[in-house]
Amino acid sequence: MFIEIMKIIVVGNGKIGELLVQQLSREGHEVVVVDSNPARLEFMQEKLDVAVVPGNGASIEILREAGADSADLLIAVTNSDEVNLLTALVAEKLGCNYTVARVRSPEYDREMNLLKTSFGINVSVNPEKTCAKEIFRLLQFPTFLTRNSFAGGRAEMVELIVPEEGKLTGRKLSELTNVLDKKALICTIERNGEVLVPSGSTELRAGDKLGLAAATADLPALLHRFGIRTLDVKNVMIIGGSAIARYLATDLLRSGLHVTILETDLKKCEVLEDLLPGAAIIHGDGSLQHVLAEEGIANMDAVVPLTGIDEENIMISLYAHSIGTKKTITKVNRTEYVNLFGQEHLGAVVSPKVLTANEITRYARAASQTREGSVETLHTLGGGSIESLGFTVPEDAPFVNKPIMELPLQPSILIASIVRNQRVIIPGGQDCLMHGDSIVVIARASQMVSNLTDIFRNRGGEA
Repeated sequence: MFIEIMKIIVVGNGKIGELLVQQLSREGHEVVVVDSNPARLEFMQEKLDVAVVPGNGASIEILREAGADSADLLIAVTNSDEVNLLTALVAEKLGCNYTVARVRSPEYDREMNLLKTSFGINVSVNPEKTCAKEIFRLLQFPTFLTRNSFAGGRAEMVELIVPEEGKLTGRKLSELTNVLDKKALICTIERNGEVLVPSGSTELRAGDKLGLAAATADLPALLHRFGIRTLDVKNVMIIGGSAIARYLATDLLRSGLHVTILETDLKKCEVLEDLLPGAAIIHGDGSLQHVLAEEGIANMDAVVPLTGIDEENIMISLYAHSIGTKKTITKVNRTEYVNLFGQEHLGAVVSPKVLTANEITRYARAASQTREGSVETLHTLGGGSIESLGFTVPEDAPFVNKPIMELPLQPSILIASIVRNQRVIIPGGQDCLMHGDSIVVIARASQMVSNLTDIFRNRGGEA
């Protein structure tokens, strides 16, 4: 295990808190969970063998009992913004080194810079805003199932399904040199629930989910080169008037798209009409097929179910797919549903809890490092079994100026892209890493890479 052990307190054992505790305890950290629900704590203690403290996480007495005065990191992810802010403040005053707080309110979000300074928060996370940004990015390139950015948005890791027809189907990777043209690298293949790190002899099949590294600017041309038809999204239907819907609709309207929102709660509809004057707000139950039909789902380019019920979101997406909707993006928190129904029917899938947990886990790994070269960006692929990580190559690293093919990389490690002087390089064996390069590394999640030196067999990079 390469990650330095930290003492981490997680306050709030809901969906995000539970996933965080699972990830952080799996990485070997000393985790203490604080929650006001004793039954939930008992379940976590038996499931993961972590220390638990029942009570209000904003209480000085409870935080002292949890060890906040000697903790490396406190993560406040209760359902209350106010409790999270106060918890971070108290922990910082008690001597905790770093604090992370979930803050969801749009009103607080607008004042976040001031709040972070006032409450001693190192990182704030807004699951709804993060999820909306992810959906917006996916609607810009509807062909992709996921889009993960690196190096200030210059490089990306995307996932897409190999179509029945096109220049990819039935071809070995070694035969695709001209198609890829040194502008993309196929890093992973997900097939029948198994994630493969492919070789030149791997043959692509229709239905494979590819993990592809490329420069952001090259993505449209690559799709054309692959023979994959791009989609033009102009009309979007959102089901559910949640905070995610509000953030998303705001971005879509600014981009000139037509937005329709279906919401069952009349009072929410009135609020949405005031906040989103350019959107069509419909009072109706979007989980009912006849309502969707009456409100013009057949004329929509994209359908985005954002209700609070996973099953409803899945059924809406399945219905939209069955009538030929070009693009569906399905919000789910129980990601096991994706494997059950298949992404070819659900379209792109987003999970606020997974996006948030990845963001916090990345920060926890970086906070555990005192060396240069700690992880700066972390995304997951292949249902969480593969990680794509962003690093900056530090000065005087022993592995610079040496061909990648000569570097003693760990098994299953792949250097997917290099950004140098704002130019994206898809590396070959003869390319070298240079000081200041922004690079994307592909690794199995079980390898738990937190520093760039961790990708080498000797953990130092000496060839």
